Amino acid sequence: MIIDKKNEGVWRGRWDGIAKARGEYIGFLDSDDYCEPDFAELLYNAAKKEDADIAVCGFSRIDLESGKALSHEMCTPRPDFVIDQDPGRLVELNGAPWNKVFRSSVLKNMRDLPTPPPVLDDLMFHWLAYLDMHGKVTFVPKSLVNYMVRAGSIINSVRMEQVEKTYAAFKQVKTYYTEAGASKALQEALDAAAFLHLGISLNYRLAADPKCDLKKAIANCTKFLNQNFPTWHDSPYIRGSYARTRGGAFKRLLTVSRLYKLGMLPAFLHVYSFVINTFDVDIKW
Repeated sequence: MIIDKKNEGVWRGRWDGIAKARGEYIGFLDSDDYCEPDFAELLYNAAKKEDADIAVCGFSRIDLESGKALSHEMCTPRPDFVIDQDPGRLVELNGAPWNKVFRSSVLKNMRDLPTPPPVLDDLMFHWLAYLDMHGKVTFVPKSLVNYMVRAGSIINSVRMEQVEKTYAAFKQVKTYYTEAGASKALQEALDAAAFLHLGISLNYRLAADPKCDLKKAIANCTKFLNQNFPTWHDSPYIRGSYARTRGGAFKRLLTVSRLYKLGMLPAFLHVYSFVINTFDVDIKW
């Protein structure tokens, strides 16, 4: 089915596709990437077998010019989990929807944002979906999606006006969680995700702008997190005990949160940027 209409951006495009979809599960694929032939088959079969709300596969970052695989992500076997039993593990899922299938009935009834964010829109799409999911997340530890990138273009800077709109959208997501009476554990998971993606990822992109006062931006971010996502500072999902039992992603998050609280994030981001641009790797936090 082709939907022929004025371009309203990827956010509205996803909602248009969801409204037209007739399947039991819904997946996405961006126009500049490509999937393996068994992408839909393996994800659907995994979701059906486990009666999962989400099935997640691995993916490869592919250099657009050379075709070389730069990295393989989400390809290490990991245990399934039930969202209501351990919502903290939602934080370890990558924020792109194109390596997943979602239960259709949830997406067709999920809340929308009045003003879609210019940055981190895919991430907020996920957390809007998570609010109404209570079942299992299952994994297919095989690279089924090829995400095309230009070598040396990992950093995409953002403007301050984009940051403010992104903050407003994330705050609206939090409001939905509060109004829906989401469990304390799920709201704590959302707070942890807010720290990871606003405190670390968004500030990393701001650091790419030489005109940005990064220390001021971090101070403003901390104030915003304290006011709207207050459990981030002492999150049960950013602790040594949780990291030891849940794996590397949470150990890395614990490390960077300590650097953040010590005021060492600017220095860390400088080293991080040097490493990924010199060796063309993308270390996920």
